[in-house]
Amino acid sequence: MSELFNRRSAMGFTGGAAGLAYSLMGSHSAVAANLGSADIEPRGTDGILERLPNLDLESYDEFSTSTRVWINTDLNRSAERRAVQILRENGLNPREEMPFEKAVSLLADDPVISFRNHAWQRLQMHMWTELRREFYNNYDAYMSEMEAADNKGPGVLEMSPGIEPEYTKHEIHMQPGGYTGDEFAGHLYHYGTNNFYNGQNYQDERHVSLANAVPVPADGKVMRILDAGSSCGQQVVALKKRFPDAEVWGVDIGAPMVRYSHMRAVDMGVDVNFRHALSEETGFPDGYFDIVTSYLLHHEITEEATYQTIRETERILRPGGVYFPVDVYTNPGRRRIDGTGMRHIRDWMTHRWNHERWWYEYQRADFFGEMERAGMNVIEGGPKTQVSSQVSMNGGIANVIGIKPA
Repeated sequence: MSELFNRRSAMGFTGGAAGLAYSLMGSHSAVAANLGSADIEPRGTDGILERLPNLDLESYDEFSTSTRVWINTDLNRSAERRAVQILRENGLNPREEMPFEKAVSLLADDPVISFRNHAWQRLQMHMWTELRREFYNNYDAYMSEMEAADNKGPGVLEMSPGIEPEYTKHEIHMQPGGYTGDEFAGHLYHYGTNNFYNGQNYQDERHVSLANAVPVPADGKVMRILDAGSSCGQQVVALKKRFPDAEVWGVDIGAPMVRYSHMRAVDMGVDVNFRHALSEETGFPDGYFDIVTSYLLHHEITEEATYQTIRETERILRPGGVYFPVDVYTNPGRRRIDGTGMRHIRDWMTHRWNHERWWYEYQRADFFGEMERAGMNVIEGGPKTQVSSQVSMNGGIANVIGIKPA
């Protein structure tokens, strides 16, 4: 207990909402120390989603989510109308392409457009602050829960400390510490992205939809599946539920992400596996998988890492295997004109203020070309499945399939 007590003391427990949360949990750190396990569900679950541990945080989360919906709908439409007005006043046709710099110079400082952008950014920053306060003010309980699950099954967790290249340490989405630098990155990401999805993914609905859309090899054999860049494991679990007899793996370079993924799968009793690894260097044998998927991975890695990931995917797919990458948009026509000029502003905001460092690299990447150069047959316009509700980024679209020749 001394180690647990010191660790908790070092994080500086406070009162208020965090103190209430700890009292609701009933000192789960002690439970973990005495029993070797601690499943923290102080307020139970809503389906597969563990409820937030206190009413203060849950009410804040609902306020934050509803505000995000308003920003992404009504406020965004007001900003778009204002953008059209400004462009027309300057003799420009909103339906014609224009230089990025021109759109930003005309639109970025307008009060309506600026309010939309700043409201969106500040809301996201505040959301991370509130979530992080909960996990760190109750550090001992949450860390003990994760530690207790590390070596439990079903499924295995494989870790490789210290393998993270520099480019993976960026704070994407303004998430404190990013995916690799905060011990609770998985916890933060899971509850944070519930907010991103405008409250429409509490039961992993988007991931289930995508898993159900995954095409199978022509011979119908599905023995092994990999989800690359698996984040907090929602897609991995959804794939296992669709293909219950398959060996399903998730890989992610965020060590805290795969630890959280494994803990969540153990808690749900789902037999899936997680490996701490790069999508471009998975460590699996040649021809091991029948299907490789990814969801919203490529816009969060460098252009070169995207190409390396495509080549690695071809290597680990067996002949006839299927590659199913889904992202904000992966087709060559993705830089479509939106009729308002706001796309340029959203791209700029996403890159500069949402810390999507490789956003423009992703847009210029020759995704289809690299798949073909790697030896895959490319099928454009995959299943017409909308799998994301991120209004400001046009959603994640399933629009390409790669087949490794048999």
